[in-house]
Amino acid sequence: MSLEIRDRRIAETVGKKVEVEQVATGFDFTEGPIWHRSGGYLIFSDIPANQMHKRDANGAITSFRKPSQMANGNTYDRLGRILTCEHATSRVTRTGPDGRQAVLASHHQGKELNSPNDIVVKSDGGIYFTDPTYGRMEYYGVPREPQLSFCGVYRIEDNGSRLTLLADDFAQPNGLCFSLDESRLFVNDTERGHIRVFDVGANGLLSGGKVWADVTGDGEGGPDGLKIDIAGNVYCCGPGGLHVFDPDGRSLGVIRVPEMLANFTWGGPDLRTIYLTASKSLYQLRSLTPGLERICSA
Repeated sequence: MSLEIRDRRIAETVGKKVEVEQVATGFDFTEGPIWHRSGGYLIFSDIPANQMHKRDANGAITSFRKPSQMANGNTYDRLGRILTCEHATSRVTRTGPDGRQAVLASHHQGKELNSPNDIVVKSDGGIYFTDPTYGRMEYYGVPREPQLSFCGVYRIEDNGSRLTLLADDFAQPNGLCFSLDESRLFVNDTERGHIRVFDVGANGLLSGGKVWADVTGDGEGGPDGLKIDIAGNVYCCGPGGLHVFDPDGRSLGVIRVPEMLANFTWGGPDLRTIYLTASKSLYQLRSLTPGLERICSA
């Protein structure tokens, strides 16, 4: 069975019957899926393979970028340009329509970032990303000692002019997403197994940071990719699959996935197809509730 029910409301959120379908396999470790709505295609990373892939509307998969600098998380900015977190270089880059890349962030106070991991964009253009040390470990990155003594959450100005450290008290920050009205930012901590919530000020800075929900259950994996649907429900990769929380942080249940789940995104013409990047495979399922379209209409 693909659905672990913890609250009957999950049937109203994702459906009474959920079918998780494997649509591609044979990768090393998939991550960072993003949906291009007008083009009808999916882009995702394969970190150890040092490659990004593109899956078109017919299901054909081709190489999008190689080498990818061991790319992990991706998103679109307000102009439809791809923002990418690179493990091998400890950079955040932006790729324009012509394929040219610009470096938006690589150092904090003269020291290399750890390894930017996941990334989101606020409607004002502000870019927020997490910076754990996973990209400095064997297999998932290039083994090397961190230069920073902490793992942080950062904001980059829309034009890349300034990098601001927002929080530095995480063990391993990972997935992040905004609430519907963008007044709060959810950030999970893989090592500590929970999701925290911050208040977002008018200046884009964060305050608070209390634990919002614990991500618990049976199976492989920990808190990783994190996103929100149009009803304000929060979805978080975790033990055994994709965990679904209501807007108040109550666990509704888990969409069980056969492999360890790292990330996901909504896609399809109606944004009701959830694409799941899980270890060596790409899966998909259909859900009742669409994902939130914020910066995904490129």
